[in-house]
Amino acid sequence: MAAGAIAAGKRVPIREGLLAGSLLELDQVRIAGSKCTSCGETSLGTMSVCANCGRDTVRAVALSDRGVLWSYTVVRHKPPGDYRGPDPFVPFGLGLVELPDGLRVMSPIECNIDELKIGLALQFRPYVRMDADGREVVAFTFVPAAKGAGHV
Repeated sequence: MAAGAIAAGKRVPIREGLLAGSLLELDQVRIAGSKCTSCGETSLGTMSVCANCGRDTVRAVALSDRGVLWSYTVVRHKPPGDYRGPDPFVPFGLGLVELPDGLRVMSPIECNIDELKIGLALQFRPYVRMDADGREVVAFTFVPAAKGAGHV
């Protein structure tokens, strides 16, 4: 479906305040952050008060779309609850991605699980999935940087 054909309000972020940029233009979507102009702390998501110094001197920033795999695990069993991944279940990597912005983000890692290794260069990749109510939900994963080119 073309971006222009998506009705306003039909596409939502996986979590409010977590994504920056137009959800209609996936190549412009980034992880949202907040940077304090007083102490320099960068935080995940949009915030009105700095998590470090408590001041209200934060501004919204889009975080880097590149990172490095800092730590990971392989999820080998279907998570409980309303898991919305492939059926039948396929094991996947779940990792802490260290961004050059000074923080680490937990994210699924989309690649063959044998490729996972600490220090792997990764690229942010937003995607759209349908929820049970028929809404388009913008979520994200990270992919090895060589595979990330052209996907966002």
